[in-house]
Amino acid sequence: MDGRYATVDELTLAHDRAYVDRVRAIVDAGGGHLDPDTVASAGSWDAATAAVGCALDAVDMAFDGRAKRSFCAVRPPGHHALRSRAMGFCLFGSVAIATHYARARHGIDRVLIVDWDVHHGNGTQALVEQEPSVRFVSMHQWPWYPGTGAAEDRGPHGTIWNVPLPPGLSAERYVGSFLGAVDAATRDWKPELVLVSAGYDSLAGDPLGGFTLELTDIDRLTREMVSRAESWCGGRLVASLEGGYVPDRLGQACVVTLEALAAGG
Repeated sequence: MDGRYATVDELTLAHDRAYVDRVRAIVDAGGGHLDPDTVASAGSWDAATAAVGCALDAVDMAFDGRAKRSFCAVRPPGHHALRSRAMGFCLFGSVAIATHYARARHGIDRVLIVDWDVHHGNGTQALVEQEPSVRFVSMHQWPWYPGTGAAEDRGPHGTIWNVPLPPGLSAERYVGSFLGAVDAATRDWKPELVLVSAGYDSLAGDPLGGFTLELTDIDRLTREMVSRAESWCGGRLVASLEGGYVPDRLGQACVVTLEALAAGG
């Protein structure tokens, strides 16, 4: 289904109003660089607000019974965007905004965010780590862009589980490390909603990373998260696309994720 555009008020659940206004002004002027890696064009405002709006719609569907599981096939990605600046191709933090939206709109408290993109979700962490009832798990290549996400960085409330790993390990090592961190983060704690930053630059052969995951591993990761969500929160899970820079592999991974979500675990 088609999503909607996020409003400025929704964007400012996680971002400074002055930053949101600056992005809009740059886009209205025809585009330009937001940071050395992030370029806005004339269509970027619509694309970025639609990406956020899709995630918010998916949250609503998870709670109103229309669809307890959703996948948001959106670009640009969001997990590097900071409160007052763009970063790493990301304009607005879709998953972080969805977290704050779910808590404000649906009256929940505990949200689990998991991120298997090959890069650390530094923006997501920065935008949610002040909330003691939100937990964030990020598996990512280390050392690598953006240079954050050390294992000892647990956030101000000890609610961050960073899993930095070197390139070239076996896929099983990555999958096992990720799921182990998820289980550690949810020991004696059950989320009311699960959000997934689904980055497919963690697949073998991606030019922006050195992980070795295959499509079968994406299937397993998705099914494992669906199964856990079923036991925690009635299956409420929203996945949103992050990185992935081999178009054919990216498309295949999205299909695999959709099929695993539809299968229910």
